[in-house]
Amino acid sequence: MASALLLPSASSSSCCSRKIHAAIQVPRLPKLSLSVPKIPKRNLGEELNIRDGFINTTPVEKFNVIDDRSHSSSSNVTTQLYAILEAVADRVEMHANIGEQRDNWNTLLLNSINMIILTAATMAGVAATGGIGMPLLALKLSSTLLYSAATGMLLIMNKIQPSQLAEEQRNATRLFKQLQSQLQTMLAIGTPTQEDVKEVMEKVLALDKAYPLPLLGAMLEKFPTKFEPAIWWPKNQVLQKKNFSHEGKQCNNGWNEELEVELREIIKVVERKDIEDYVRLGNLALKINKTLAISGPLLTGIAAFGSAFIGNGSWAPIVAVAAGALASTANAFEHGGQVGLVIELYRNCGGFFQLLQESIEATLEEKDLGKRENGELFEMKVAMKLGRSLSQLRELARKSASSRVDEFASKLF
Repeated sequence: MASALLLPSASSSSCCSRKIHAAIQVPRLPKLSLSVPKIPKRNLGEELNIRDGFINTTPVEKFNVIDDRSHSSSSNVTTQLYAILEAVADRVEMHANIGEQRDNWNTLLLNSINMIILTAATMAGVAATGGIGMPLLALKLSSTLLYSAATGMLLIMNKIQPSQLAEEQRNATRLFKQLQSQLQTMLAIGTPTQEDVKEVMEKVLALDKAYPLPLLGAMLEKFPTKFEPAIWWPKNQVLQKKNFSHEGKQCNNGWNEELEVELREIIKVVERKDIEDYVRLGNLALKINKTLAISGPLLTGIAAFGSAFIGNGSWAPIVAVAAGALASTANAFEHGGQVGLVIELYRNCGGFFQLLQESIEATLEEKDLGKRENGELFEMKVAMKLGRSLSQLRELARKSASSRVDEFASKLF
């Protein structure tokens, strides 16, 4: 009984344990190893390009470096041009101030020397009329000293030619203002490069050499052996201006064979008429100035010599008074008439026509029409420089072609 009772209970407990074990042990699933590909990291620019359907194989960072470098280079060129512009503006002010000062020199020295000469001549005349003893000696000595002082001052004045110096500074002021305007235009609407910086610096240095500020050691020769036009531009520079805009550029850039023939005829007229005439007038004015520059000090020296011998003969007072009067006249004609200024005007005009001639020749020698300045614009500039309309310029070229030129190319001066 006991065993019979125990067996069912054991069998029932074994059955329960099996049921519990079966409920707890769940069959294990096999492990699956999935390799997920790593998504490459892209920046915002690449992501937008891919979404829009564009594939960009060059990293965006490289473009940023290139842009930064080009922007830095452009900024450096602009900074250099602004520095040159400031220097040019300073030169405009300096030349204007010094030109006004030297014009004052001419007026003050002319009046002072003429007053000294006339005073010395008056003293020589008074001494000859009846001076004796100590009054005669005082008048003779004063007249001689005044004539000697006038001689020294005339030598200095004739050497430096204040009227010519003043005109040089006026021309320099005008040309520096012109360069200043070109720089402002280049910075406003152009795309300057390092080559432009070099070109502008050469122009500034050429102007400094053509119109120096100091007198000692740098002053231009006032009495050259031969008259030559002024040169204020670099000789090794290509004398053609760059276009600031290339929009709507034609294939021939506004040039044709008829325009080239027209400009060559204009060059012939400028060379045969204008340049030749100004060189002739410049040589004539130079000879007159040399004669007057020698005559003034020579006459005052003779007058001083004559005044020293007043009282020892009848000829001495005549020489002293007459030579003084002639010296005053020569001085007034030379510096009052500003013959030096006239010479500088002729030099500047001759240089203007030579620059025009060289610029046209340099432009026509350029075979690549795309590198030239626009033909229609260039023709208009030439016409404006000569004070003519386009129709008048073309008419002048036709007259030159038929050898019937009876006028100068320029109507301005």
